[in-house]
Amino acid sequence: MTTATLALQVNGEARTFPAGTTVLDAVGTLLGRELRPDGRAADGGSLGVAVALDEVVVPRSRWAGTALTDGQQLEIVTAVQGG
Repeated sequence: MTTATLALQVNGEARTFPAGTTVLDAVGTLLGRELRPDGRAADGGSLGVAVALDEVVVPRSRWAGTALTDGQQLEIVTAVQGG
């Protein structure tokens, strides 16, 4: 039996996504930005984020090829300038 949705923890919050969602899809949805397959913003702007899946950093180059599975923990960290 195939699950139609995935239940994930995103930055500690329960979220659901359609089955087959990749890290690229989730980041684009959560940021409200269209992303190219290489993980960069389609508008050419900076995303300024890093992503970890189950506490392992996922390089941007692997976002499109990393499928999410039910129960995983996704962390999206936004870079902030200053000190």
